[in-house]
Order: sequence, then structure tokens, then C-alpha cells
Amino acid sequence: MAVIRDHMPVGIVVRRSPGVTRWAKWAWRIVAIIPGAGPADWRELRRDGEVVDYHAATLTLEIYSSDTEGYLATLAGQQPGVTVVMHPETAPDAQMPWRVSHVTASAYDGQDYGDSGEAMLEIVAMPPAMIGWLQNFVDAHHVDEPFIKRRRDRLRIDRNEDGKGDARIRQMADVYRAPRTGSVP
Repeated sequence: MAVIRDHMPVGIVVRRSPGVTRWAKWAWRIVAIIPGAGPADWRELRRDGEVVDYHAATLTLEIYSSDTEGYLATLAGQQPGVTVVMHPETAPDAQMPWRVSHVTASAYDGQDYGDSGEAMLEIVAMPPAMIGWLQNFVDAHHVDEPFIKRRRDRLRIDRNEDGKGDARIRQMADVYRAPRTGSVP
């Protein structure tokens, strides 16, 4: 079966605010998304004192018919959202300390990024139009896969093995014995 995909450009809004400790001058947070946004590279959107909102980047949100189960998990949440991932910027001439690297609508994909602990990620609420777009895609392409319980092998487990290891390896002694001390013959 061919995988069907759809995509949408999504602008990422990042807020820089003063840090609350002396060790962190600034606190960075992903605060919003802009569906259908044009290209951007840390363009200032709004300033309120020292708090600044930037249109940090525009990424393509791609959805696939093979991942509809993850989208269903997203849509089933109290507030459906997309997961946005940012990594520390490593380029020495970079103007900003973060690089927006990924956006996903799959709850499972977002969880995988969170497991590594190497990136900053936020789940940002989807606007109603984006929820409708994702729901229409899922309705058109989701196929329920029945749960098939795995059965145990029909291997006899009631046999007495007397501490022997793998039956394919000839060994007359107990495999769990204490190692010999002294010289080896």
C-alpha cells in the first residue's frame, strides 16, 4: 500500500525573556505556531520591555498515512498540539543560541524526541483550522489494525534441567558452579 502524505508550512514563535537566575541570562520558550507562514529567520514579532517574541523559522509539517495512529493520539488529547523541537546552535557565528529543527503532529514521534533529553521541546496548541486539517486526513486514511495477541511457544517448560546450560552444548558439569581457583591444568 502506498503511503500518502500531506504537508503545511508552520511558523514557529519563540519567546526570549529575562532569566530568573544569575546563571541564565535569558529564558527561551516555544510559545506559538503560525499555520501557513512564510519564510523567516528570527524575525522580531513583538517586544514588551525585555520580553521579545521571534518568528524563529518556518518548517514543513508533513503528515503520512502510515502514522495516523500517532495523529489520533494527538487529537484525543485535551488540547491537541504539535511538538516543536529546538537544538542548541553550534555554529560559531550564529546570532541566536537555538535552532528550530523539527515539528510533528504525531504524539509518538514527539515522545521519541523527548526521550533523548538533548533538545528543547514544547507541545504547542494547534489552531482549530489545523485540528480540522489533521482530523480530515486521519478520517480519510486511518485503517484500524486489529490487536493480535502473541501466543507462547509450545515448548515444554515443565522439564527438569538440573542446572545444565544450553542443551545443544555438551557439558556434564553445572553451568552455575563456582570458578576454579589456582592454576589451570
